[in-house]
Amino acid sequence: MRMVGYTGVHSTDEPDVTEFVIVGGGVAGLRAAIGLAPAGRVLVLTKAEPAESNTGYAQGGVAAAIGDDDSPARHAADTIRAGDGLCDEAAVAVLVEQGPQYVRELIEWGAAFDRGADGRPALGREAAHSVRRVLHAGDATGREIGRVLWERVRALPSVKTIDHALVTEIVVDAADGGRAFGVRYFDPQGARHEVRAKATLLATGGAGQVFRETTNPAVATGDGIALAFRAGARVADLEFVQFHPTALNRAGAPSFLISEALRGEGAHLVNVRGEPFMTRYHRAGDLAPRDIVARSIVRESDETGGPVFLTLAHLDPAYVTRRFPTIAAMCAQVGLDLARDPIPVGPAAHYIMGGVDTDEWARTSVPGLYAAGEVACTGLHGANRLASNSLLEGLVFGARAAQAMTQAPQAALLKNDRVMADGSWLMAKADGSAPSTIAISHQPLAMASVRDLMWRSAGLFRTREELATAVEILERANSAASPATAEEWRQGNLLTVARLIACAALRREESRGGHFRADFPDRDDEHWKIHVVDHEGHKGYEGHKGKDPLE
Repeated sequence: MRMVGYTGVHSTDEPDVTEFVIVGGGVAGLRAAIGLAPAGRVLVLTKAEPAESNTGYAQGGVAAAIGDDDSPARHAADTIRAGDGLCDEAAVAVLVEQGPQYVRELIEWGAAFDRGADGRPALGREAAHSVRRVLHAGDATGREIGRVLWERVRALPSVKTIDHALVTEIVVDAADGGRAFGVRYFDPQGARHEVRAKATLLATGGAGQVFRETTNPAVATGDGIALAFRAGARVADLEFVQFHPTALNRAGAPSFLISEALRGEGAHLVNVRGEPFMTRYHRAGDLAPRDIVARSIVRESDETGGPVFLTLAHLDPAYVTRRFPTIAAMCAQVGLDLARDPIPVGPAAHYIMGGVDTDEWARTSVPGLYAAGEVACTGLHGANRLASNSLLEGLVFGARAAQAMTQAPQAALLKNDRVMADGSWLMAKADGSAPSTIAISHQPLAMASVRDLMWRSAGLFRTREELATAVEILERANSAASPATAEEWRQGNLLTVARLIACAALRREESRGGHFRADFPDRDDEHWKIHVVDHEGHKGYEGHKGKDPLE
């Protein structure tokens, strides 16, 4: 494909051409743009305002092994332990070994992380971390990282951004081996455009809006997963959804994230009688892995007949408001004093461990298509993400995506060759137990109904009966009709991802990490210590030894 001069995207039938397209403006997309800028023209398409991404909502911090009592090996051990037996250890090694250099890079670029009395970055501790290793900027770390990255991106003359652009399709050339060579999107005025590029990166973030209760912003509807799936890319591990234990749970008040960092600094979970309870569920108590804390909160609430609260009343009020100013202000807006009042909390969908199947260089199974950040699934997080690894993932794998995209065109990811031979990555069957072709729908099923269905049937506690019902309803909501408007595409994306999650959860007949089956409550390593991969139209397994767990 011949490259022509970059003149900005226009509203004619002639597609625009650039070297690189990035879909998404969070930490992974921005770090990739910085890495790509010296190699050619970069177009960044964001779905809303530049700062409106999951990055900006990340409160706790970014984990990196920079402390005197820490090491990449220790960070890796904590990550693998939290991942409940399913982490891809090669991906974990990349994260923990390269993470410190990208965090130091942020500091050199002006990131204002909190400092200790010795002038070094102050390190916090969060659940399932064995030492303090979380750098933070108050309780708005994601916002600070986004600020620094956006400042650098805006100063790069080779990088252009278009806000409020809804990408609807990956353009794939069937005559060139199914290679991706750009995207189609709606501009803010509703006009359709096509832009062609030699490499396309999905950095669209997560899919929390698939669920009724979520900490994610409105833009987190799983668009990148749907885009990749429709383009023929493989997706994996979509049953593993992390439900954050502590979102505000007060009738009539908007829900918002209450960071795990509060428990790292000494906050306690208590029941309606004011009694601490977490040590009855896990030896780590309030700092147990997120999936365990989230389910424990629901069980305790059911047993005691009342809400669960987070209390900081035993801590210094001045320190609480100084350390967590954003959360304190948000609580004040709903009439609560963070430092003194019991704060009613409950779980909410927060992060998806699964996503577009990639290797450690962000390559997907579609040539020319890359994915990084929450939208991607390297296997790094296994069945449950370790707190504060997400921002680090975006930095590390966004930078690595840029390196891969600037190389000569390579073959797409062939995970069969890399790890499928040992049976740890499997292809799902396109039959009743797994997704096959999923049509996009503009059938008028209210999105609120989809979110409510997913919360009830594919939330913290799942069963075959409820999941099968959800899959049936979501299948009926899909039709063969093609969407026409931006809103129909949004609905189609959410329906696609909802059905993929529900099917994956129905298929996995065990409990592990963020996936809990009440009818299969135990972890089953004999049959399910595997990552299961789907792609549109696939017809069978690859690389599995022994009993087929899907039969």
